[in-house]
Amino acid sequence: MVAVDGERLASEQAELALKQDVVMSVGKMSSTRHGQMRRGGGPTAPSADGVGPSWQSRCLNGLLRRLPMKTHWASAEVVQAQVRRLALRPAAYGPADLGRGVEVALKNVGGWPVYQTAPSEHPDVANYALFVHGGGYIHEIVRAHWRFVAALTRQARVRCVVPVFPLAPFATAKDIVPAMGALLAKLLEEAGPAKVTVVGNSAGAGLGLAAAQWLRDTRYRQPDGLVLVSPALNASVDHDERKAIAARDPMLDIPGILEAARLYAGDLDVAHPYVSPLNGDFRDLAPMIVFAGTRDFLYPDSVDLAAKARAAGVPVELHLQEGQPHNYAMMPTPEGRRARERIVRAVSAGQAIIGPSLSAKAEAIAAVAQQEG
Repeated sequence: MVAVDGERLASEQAELALKQDVVMSVGKMSSTRHGQMRRGGGPTAPSADGVGPSWQSRCLNGLLRRLPMKTHWASAEVVQAQVRRLALRPAAYGPADLGRGVEVALKNVGGWPVYQTAPSEHPDVANYALFVHGGGYIHEIVRAHWRFVAALTRQARVRCVVPVFPLAPFATAKDIVPAMGALLAKLLEEAGPAKVTVVGNSAGAGLGLAAAQWLRDTRYRQPDGLVLVSPALNASVDHDERKAIAARDPMLDIPGILEAARLYAGDLDVAHPYVSPLNGDFRDLAPMIVFAGTRDFLYPDSVDLAAKARAAGVPVELHLQEGQPHNYAMMPTPEGRRARERIVRAVSAGQAIIGPSLSAKAEAIAAVAQQEG
């Protein structure tokens, strides 16, 4: 659910640590390329290739534990203090670290600032990606997000549309979800025959899914694909299972996440599909690609998402990586790079291309979840 201001610091310090070959051992854990893992996050039999997390990701987990990111979510009071501080001194949200080869334009859509990037050498590219940023619904888009948008623009050769939506508690789910859905509907209409993929991370991934459900319910057409990175899907995160995983999570903690969800819910119950899209209807949604890591206490909801989407006949590709933290697909690790390569392929093609072994993979994950849940 989170991509806080510390995300930029985490990414930059991780890159520096990796360049200096600083290795912090966090123990051996097996890969989950085939989705064969325990819902509780415990060790499981090695996958066919026997490969565990890379030394870079082990280093990153050690580094993240040393940073104060998790303390931002230690309690409801800490989150409330952040909201008060940001209300007095709002964070900047404009494009940063886009690098060369990326053009950017700004327009106002429904009162929201909406940026659009395009590759400088090919500004007339046809396909689009709508990027919905994370931040627990209380934090603005940050540099790490803009770097991701710039890379997606260059490598996938697409136009990235980046809405800067209002934050909780000053705007809440009952307003934000329909507005994001309407913005997406407008983009789909303007795109015509071009492909449109929704890409979101953390809270933004949950918002992107909720917007797709809103589109379906209001009889608009679906985007061509949904790419969900460490999605926040269920605001009821206070189960014992989550507590066990949260103890190993280097970035997130339960009390603060619950408070952020409460602020975002406003007058709605936190179980409402606008707040917890895992509780929504999955029929007739766009194909999905989902990325989650087992060091993220939100990951069991991604397993449930894959099972519910599959049961509703929605094509879904779940990349569940052992030992990876929240937002691992945006991190400077081999696992993160492989995830980004997959995202680029999907966005460039304008669809979530489903591999031939997906059904068996999704069924195996769902079966494990049912046995242990």
